[in-house]
Amino acid sequence: MKYAEYLLSNLAKQEKYTHCYFVAGGNTMHLLDSARKLFRCIPVINEVAAGIAAEYFNETNPNGQKAFALVTAGPGLTNIVTAIAGAYLESRELLVIGGQVKTQDLKPANLRQRGMQEIDGVKLVESVTVNSTRLDSPIEFAQVQQLLNSANRPGPVFLEIPLDIQGSEVEFTPSVTLERAISTFPKERRSEFIEEILTGLKKSSRPIFLLGGGLSRSVAGINSAKLAKTGIPVMTTWNGMDRYGSNQPNNWGRPNTWGQRSSNILIQQADMIIALGTRLGLQQTGFAWQAFAPLARIYQVDIDQHELEKGHPILSGSLADDAGVVLKELMSQYEPTSCDFSEWREFGKTVFDHFPLNDRNNQTSPGFISPYVFIESLSRTLSNDSVFIPCSSGGAFTVSMQTFKVKEGQKVVTNKGLASMGYGLSGAIGAAESTGLLTALVEGDGGFAQNIQELGTVVQGKLNLKMFVFSNSGYASIRMTQKNYFNGAYLGCDIETGLGLPDLRMIAAAYNLPYTSIVNSDEIDQNLEEICKRVGPELIEVRIDPDQTYYPKITSRILENGTMESNPLHLMTPDLSTEEISKFLPYLSDRLWESSGTPKEKQ
Repeated sequence: MKYAEYLLSNLAKQEKYTHCYFVAGGNTMHLLDSARKLFRCIPVINEVAAGIAAEYFNETNPNGQKAFALVTAGPGLTNIVTAIAGAYLESRELLVIGGQVKTQDLKPANLRQRGMQEIDGVKLVESVTVNSTRLDSPIEFAQVQQLLNSANRPGPVFLEIPLDIQGSEVEFTPSVTLERAISTFPKERRSEFIEEILTGLKKSSRPIFLLGGGLSRSVAGINSAKLAKTGIPVMTTWNGMDRYGSNQPNNWGRPNTWGQRSSNILIQQADMIIALGTRLGLQQTGFAWQAFAPLARIYQVDIDQHELEKGHPILSGSLADDAGVVLKELMSQYEPTSCDFSEWREFGKTVFDHFPLNDRNNQTSPGFISPYVFIESLSRTLSNDSVFIPCSSGGAFTVSMQTFKVKEGQKVVTNKGLASMGYGLSGAIGAAESTGLLTALVEGDGGFAQNIQELGTVVQGKLNLKMFVFSNSGYASIRMTQKNYFNGAYLGCDIETGLGLPDLRMIAAAYNLPYTSIVNSDEIDQNLEEICKRVGPELIEVRIDPDQTYYPKITSRILENGTMESNPLHLMTPDLSTEEISKFLPYLSDRLWESSGTPKEKQ
């Protein structure tokens, strides 16, 4: 058979690939001809959508089925680089198969180009893949599996296949399924680490579990009841926000630089943090990472040793291991009766009772919808078996991550590492196709415009996708930056300063999409209930005040030398009152006034 058919048929049989997102091209013609016989092939308008949709498909599929992206040489590959980079930063599985010119047309090292559309795809993406390989001759599928499964930490794999290799006749014997290499970690070290945590919990009075996206949904779900019984507060990262339901009494929310104020206040006063499956990046700890959880002994479990050795934050203990295995063993050994954290939980309740998710200082002009009120309503409306896609950047994103309450069983996916505008629509396409469930996308009008062409993919797929677009005439987060740091010297942030955005009603009509506009704050719940009952794609415009405030947030300052200094997590804007400081930050004492780890005099 053709090598293209041999390769793809084994991907289907042995690696559970069922879907292919693609843009057709001459240099993938043999691959595409074989793919149409083996997979559900979904054409997209731009290759970046193929990569994003495949990433979200893989992240949400309940049965282990997978999708890959197929792109042609040259512009096909350059268009998908953003998607490859995003999957790399989030450690998510993404297979990209790229076409290439015939081997005889490949350029020598000192030549810029020989073949039509030829670029060196392997070199182009090798820094954002776990494996990037060109097949200059047919190889057996067992070797392909080694390329796909060589890394402990998931990530994108790029296979570049020249046109003549795709079409070459091969007579490989039937391929035997290669046993996936199981990562092994020293059990002795794991046992020591777990014992260290158990001992630490007995001495702790204010512990916190912080669950990240490196912890699988299945393992988190299995251990959810056990986590609740511990009585230890549980927080989640943005990538891990669907690992623990908001309805759990010990769910203490999502700390972050754009996190929930209550969660930030509490994690900063913890005396022990057990971080499982999170890399504890700067967005998680705050850019003033030296002042992150200054009273806590921090224990981190991450599958990547490099994350444990990066130097921030300062760790009391670390373990390179599978976070799910560690959680299971920890829950099997922990005895809830051995510790009493009721005083800590009661203190947390007073903090949450005082600080609403929609900060009291937020202002919404008459005639517009508060994005916070909208997200609160949407989280009430969506059922347990729905999927929520909160885009990846901007005001629509941060409001969603601060406000949305996750139900048990819901899936929430974003790509915050790259934080690229335009991710939402393509990701929602992949998630809706993968799960077959009601999928709700929240996206800003600026981000929505960046991949608006994929509305055609939505319509063709008849997806049950509700696209809620926050319409505020531009880029809310850029507008805020230019207002706060450059005295309102606006440029390219809205229609008034040169940004061209379409009329969403007319866009919906062009694609023959049902269109709804939500304009009355008093009818949000009713509108959302009716919208979510309807099956099929729908574009919903939500009118947001261009001058909407987005509080709370971490404030940064531009110093005289041009560098930036940020507040630690507990010092969000608007500032706390003297009474609030006394009541809700009692454990920090003099550390309250530290910024970037440097003590300052009390004001």
